[in-house]
Amino acid sequence: MDPEYSLQDVLRCDLCETPVPSMHCDICHIHLCKACVGEHHSDFAKEHKIVQFQMRGSTPKCPNHSSKICELHCEQCDIPICAQCISSTKHQGHTFVYIENILEKQTSVLQKDLQELEMSILPKYQEIASNIPVQKANLKKNSQKIASDISKHGEEMHREIDIIIKKLKSDLDDMDSKYLTALNKLEDEIKQMLSDITRTITDLKKFIIFEEAGFVSDYKSRNAEFRRLPPKLMVTLPSFSPQTIDKHQMFEQFGSLSELSIETEEYNYKLGTEHSPAERSLIDVPQIVTEIKTDYTYAENVSCLNDEDIWIQGNNNILRLYNIKIGLLKSIKTKSGKRAEDVAVKRSGDLVYTDKTNKTVNIVRNEEIETVITLHGWKPRGVCSTSSGDILVVLDSDDWQTPSKVVCYSDFIEKQSIQYNENGQALYSSGDFTKYISENRNQDICVSDYGFHAVVVVNQAGKLRFVYTGLPESFDPYGITTDSQSRILIADLENHRIHIIDKDGQFLRLIDNCHLKEPFGLCVDTKDNLFVADSKTCKVKKIQYYK
Repeated sequence: MDPEYSLQDVLRCDLCETPVPSMHCDICHIHLCKACVGEHHSDFAKEHKIVQFQMRGSTPKCPNHSSKICELHCEQCDIPICAQCISSTKHQGHTFVYIENILEKQTSVLQKDLQELEMSILPKYQEIASNIPVQKANLKKNSQKIASDISKHGEEMHREIDIIIKKLKSDLDDMDSKYLTALNKLEDEIKQMLSDITRTITDLKKFIIFEEAGFVSDYKSRNAEFRRLPPKLMVTLPSFSPQTIDKHQMFEQFGSLSELSIETEEYNYKLGTEHSPAERSLIDVPQIVTEIKTDYTYAENVSCLNDEDIWIQGNNNILRLYNIKIGLLKSIKTKSGKRAEDVAVKRSGDLVYTDKTNKTVNIVRNEEIETVITLHGWKPRGVCSTSSGDILVVLDSDDWQTPSKVVCYSDFIEKQSIQYNENGQALYSSGDFTKYISENRNQDICVSDYGFHAVVVVNQAGKLRFVYTGLPESFDPYGITTDSQSRILIADLENHRIHIIDKDGQFLRLIDNCHLKEPFGLCVDTKDNLFVADSKTCKVKKIQYYK
């Protein structure tokens, strides 16, 4: 590099060219070394403001008096002012502080912002960014598995169709063989008769021509036999009557994909709270949208597979999947042959159910049932799936004096147990009382406890947030669910209604106008439509309760 240009890269005092000046005049906009500060001040024709070099540009000129600098800051007007401004009536009675003090505060704010950006905000963004490739990989892996499952299922259906085609063709071959045998037999009989008739005609002609006496004495007429023609074969040939192909029904029979759910969350880098979706206000008169007539004599619990398909559990050992338009799609018998206690759909779409009788938690995958948790000394009651893919299960003790507890399972391995509050008091009732569970959007854990006649809500760490005991009259909580607004909905079985409260336990309203008769289980779909298992009528009602 040319030495001449390299010298221009070094800042110098504008008076003596000393390298790296430490001072600066904010009025004259020149760099000064300490030795030249006095000489610069000696120019009394101008006003000067000497500051540390790193503070250059920190002294603004007054917008109202261009020849003045602002050394003060008006706290009421929140603007820099000069000495001449102070004497004006506009700032009469106001409080003034030195610009330097404001700059110190601003510098402190800048330092805090820098620290927060480097230590907190940037790592969060980096964490989110690093997770996106993982999500993409999971997306690819999931799609490949689903595509493989679809292909395998298609191959199975093709095999079944090939078997049907082979059977129909075999049956057709058997029919052809039977008909051909009958025709061949008739053909042989007719050929024999034709031969006999032809020979008889020849013999009769010989007699007429040669008048053979021996033939006449031996002749016996067969015309009566020949008049009896062979019976006709009354045959109805087989035909093929193909069933009309209903494409929609074919899709339903083949299988379906669950809806893709993409929710946008607003990250709060300090609290980690989720962003709530657009506000949905409650309507004055909830409405029944549709009803599903179940095959149970007592419908109990429900869980949404998607917005159209609902798993329903009742008072027998059959779990049934219904489509709200088509009706029953499939039925699965519990592994133990006993009634299930509760059902829940995991994020994967697999069905989980609890079996109180044999103390197990089971998962249904492709209509195959696998026992994933076997308990000892505890009976599983309510179950729900969490936003993280874990499951929460309410457990009753075999010892009726021991209070129930909530256990969180990750990959069906226990990772958390919630049973007592900070004072060692039981959070849940003891004894054989119905208890159902739901995770709220803010990750609170909500349990409807019939033994306490209350809803007990704890946070994710298991710390008690509140207890809801209903209205002044009786309260008989059964099924429980939460919606996108973090509202909590509770079935009040014997009072034939549903309570809606907010995430902090404040009562909002009742649903008591939809001809409910002992509402038992609850769930909501992605659009916040409420599904109610009405045990008395054996129906599941889809109710709209929001605008």
